Amino acid sequence: MVERLNLLSVALGLACLAGLNLYLTVFASGLAIHFHWIVLAPQYQSLSILGDPIVIIISGVLFLLEFFADKIPWIDSIWDAVHTIIRPIGGALLAIQVLGHSTPMLDVVIVLLAGTTALATHTAKATTRLLSNTSPEPFSNIALSVGEDAVVVGGLALLHYHPVIALSIFLIGLGAFFYFAPKILRATQVKLWLIWRKLNEPAFFHRETTLPLNLPAKLAPIFSKQNLLGETIAWAVPCASGRGRRIPPNLFGALVATNEEPRKLIFIGRKGSKPVAQAIELEGMTIAREPKFLSENLVIFPAAGRGAKELAEAQLRAEI
Repeated sequence: MVERLNLLSVALGLACLAGLNLYLTVFASGLAIHFHWIVLAPQYQSLSILGDPIVIIISGVLFLLEFFADKIPWIDSIWDAVHTIIRPIGGALLAIQVLGHSTPMLDVVIVLLAGTTALATHTAKATTRLLSNTSPEPFSNIALSVGEDAVVVGGLALLHYHPVIALSIFLIGLGAFFYFAPKILRATQVKLWLIWRKLNEPAFFHRETTLPLNLPAKLAPIFSKQNLLGETIAWAVPCASGRGRRIPPNLFGALVATNEEPRKLIFIGRKGSKPVAQAIELEGMTIAREPKFLSENLVIFPAAGRGAKELAEAQLRAEI
């Protein structure tokens, strides 16, 4: 029973690491086997193929390419997109190789489990990288890449000596990621949306900007429900919420001004199926424009000290 549990732990553990960095997983394992840094137990002899010089050379070259691509902002996200299919397939193949000769039914089960595990790890990595790419400096990408490589090497060592503990740690990490997945997903959607807007932005001309007067159809009922005084819309700019008090971050919505209340803005949006309508008082506040790589941000904070701030990433490149 213990031997089977260890075998399953190694199979799924390798798949998990492959989702993080497939080529380093194969390359490091191959080197360790080829140079006898580790001695494979009888039940893992099927992994000896990883120590073949051809496998080591090919995985080493591919790892070298990934080593540099993984540290360049946006190139790493393109690389991750290309490997969305490659890493789960590679993880599933590694898991099958661990089992060696097994029944077809068990092969199918392991392929499904290992492929899903590798895809989950890959998704966590790709999402984290996409979010880090909005940082203006490149050091976060380099730090993440080096950290991921260290996790793979350390994970392989832990799999060799304590496979069940290693798998438990991997699963706890994945569980934590999926626990925070809704917030991460919203942040990723906003970044992808901003990237799309950036790539499709028309040529800029120095001319007066006309702000939209109407809310999107899905947001109009939310505004109407909270508009008890029957105020009329002066403008309504589609946006995504940022860091702010009383407004959850990374919500798609609109920033609304009314003709009757010029000293107040209203953020209208949705958090899942829940409507969000939050007034932002401008009395005693400082308003600033904050240029970012992907967006033009409207920042509102107390005039006396920074304090908590409201921030919106404008879809229209308009200065309000």
